[in-house]
Amino acid sequence: MSQTKIKFLAYYLPQYHPIPENDEFWGRGFTEWTNVTKAKALFEGHYQPRYPSDLGYYDLRVPEVRQQQADIAKQYGVDGFCYYHYWFGNGKLVLERPLKEVIQSKHPDFPFCVCWANESWKGVWFGDKNKKTLIKQEYPGKQDYIDHFNYLLDAFRDERYIRIDGKCLFNVYLPTEISDLSLFVSTFRECAIKSGIGDLYLVASRCPENWDARAFGFDGVIGSQFSSLRYLTGHKYEKKSLIKKVLNRIKRMFLHNNQIDLNFEERKKPLIVEYEEACKYLLPTEKYPWDYFPCVIQDWDNTARAGEKSLIFHNSTPKLWQKHLEEACNYVTDYDSEKQIVFIKSWNEWAEGNYLEPDSKWGYSYLEVLAQVKERFNGFINSVK
Repeated sequence: MSQTKIKFLAYYLPQYHPIPENDEFWGRGFTEWTNVTKAKALFEGHYQPRYPSDLGYYDLRVPEVRQQQADIAKQYGVDGFCYYHYWFGNGKLVLERPLKEVIQSKHPDFPFCVCWANESWKGVWFGDKNKKTLIKQEYPGKQDYIDHFNYLLDAFRDERYIRIDGKCLFNVYLPTEISDLSLFVSTFRECAIKSGIGDLYLVASRCPENWDARAFGFDGVIGSQFSSLRYLTGHKYEKKSLIKKVLNRIKRMFLHNNQIDLNFEERKKPLIVEYEEACKYLLPTEKYPWDYFPCVIQDWDNTARAGEKSLIFHNSTPKLWQKHLEEACNYVTDYDSEKQIVFIKSWNEWAEGNYLEPDSKWGYSYLEVLAQVKERFNGFINSVK
């Protein structure tokens, strides 16, 4: 067993400044805060709306805000941000400004890596009932992969960039959507070696739990249990009344081959899952022969975006978060120290109720738990105690 050296990497959403695309889609000045401020409670005891505390409704074009985020993260034991990066093909970028300025300015002095969020933007994410595609994700071929790599090269060369075994950590959000995946992998690796930075450490997410990273040219996988729960299995763990359970059983007896979606009539209502129940399914239950990094989630409630069609993890508390986090740490303690990594979803996804930043209800409680867990495993001392 190697020395325990748990590292926490938190996903970072850059959608907190206006961009022309969002102005066109949703109106001038739209940012993630626009939906956050409009959220309303859907039932008694529902924690909405949510208000930031110390950082306020910030604008990521402001360097002091980015510095303050990094300072807080570092003080409470977050080891780096994993920035969502949007390259839609043919050089199409959005929301690139915060990371670009972090690289150019060399501030804040805080480790980072990049997740290519290779997914089409859909209006339904922001409450659009027409479900139209706003920006289509495309894969034009090898030259576009070369151009994409070259765009990222300044990030990869940055001394703050997170590396595993000396290789730049690069996360592909949806590898299964890339039809010429082998071409993408070989092109990015070839470009990396030719550029002089060495090989990449490629990790995949949003893939089946038994997706063999090695078979597809990847080095590892970031746990996707949350995505499975969100898109496929969440209704199984929904808190239902006894009457609903009986009615669903009756439906199963009479509906053809049991394949119909039993929640069809309820889709206009939020899907509510107790956080304590959800945590049972958010971590892997087995070890894999490839590098596998668990992904923890401190809370989830996308009412600000989806309204009555939201998924809500109800009754998340710092105490339950601590248990969830400790289980994830235990999963990686037998890894080599350099790979004892736990991903956190997320640092600042406010419209999805998924953030570590302090808010008006819990303050720094979730961050304090993270610091306590890290101290328990690593001997980390929270510098703000």
